[in-house]
Amino acid sequence: MAGSLIPLQISPTGMRLHEWIALERGYFQDAGIEPHIRWDVVRGTMTSWKGLNYLERPQDKPFRAGEQTITNACAWGSICNAGAGMGKFVPDAYGVARWAIYVRPDSRIQRPEDLANVPIAVGMRAGSHFNVPYRLEAYLPLDQIKTVNVGGFGARLQALLEGEVEAASLLDPQISMAEELGLRCVIANTFKTLWWVDERYDRAILDRFFRVLQRAEEDLTRDPASCLPLWRYSIPPEFQNRSWDYSRFDPGERFHYEPLPRAEFEEIVRQVERWGLDDYMQEKSFDALVLPVRA
Repeated sequence: MAGSLIPLQISPTGMRLHEWIALERGYFQDAGIEPHIRWDVVRGTMTSWKGLNYLERPQDKPFRAGEQTITNACAWGSICNAGAGMGKFVPDAYGVARWAIYVRPDSRIQRPEDLANVPIAVGMRAGSHFNVPYRLEAYLPLDQIKTVNVGGFGARLQALLEGEVEAASLLDPQISMAEELGLRCVIANTFKTLWWVDERYDRAILDRFFRVLQRAEEDLTRDPASCLPLWRYSIPPEFQNRSWDYSRFDPGERFHYEPLPRAEFEEIVRQVERWGLDDYMQEKSFDALVLPVRA
């Protein structure tokens, strides 16, 4: 019965299909959850963040307002956000997502080394940002790796298409969109994501949520073709007037219901410190940043 369902406010990133699969197929309700999707946050994270400082981004607002929501970010971002006093990160599960830097087909940039001192469009202190030093450090010194805050998924892709920037750091489904638009990939890899939540959440509720994502992951593994059309939920507003061939899209971020190794947490903190992106972190210890186990 609907009255027995636990209401849960969810702010999907749009990088994966799992929430959309569960939403369409009733998996949340099967697990006793009544999902409330924060569409304002979903759409906000796709648009421009120009002029917004850290702690003012669309994904920050629920945490700054003291609201309870479940969201997700790159592992660096979730840990840094928790360190800045915005909720806690959950160590129980992680995602593996794609990342890439794209340029226009006529660009002079051919190799990662050609990105020296080239401003790369990113979303400030999010996966598109942290991935740039993480992956380009193998090719360039840090002082030659440049980023410019453009904002969300759609804003970065639009800035690249319009010539506002020479290169853009992209995630899913914008990587598949960039391929369909004929843009050229310079470098690509994967990265981990972590869930980032209000510290009042009970682990038992999160366990229900993660089991829903695991069920969606099984669908995505067994029958990806039936899931790909659900990318329509993740298309930024400025690109919704185009007919996309979802059958050619990548399945996107994958879900792993297993803990993030403690050693990886320690390495993430070291990386963030080396890049000088730890300046908002008030806490850096695992015990201070992790969602505690509830009795």
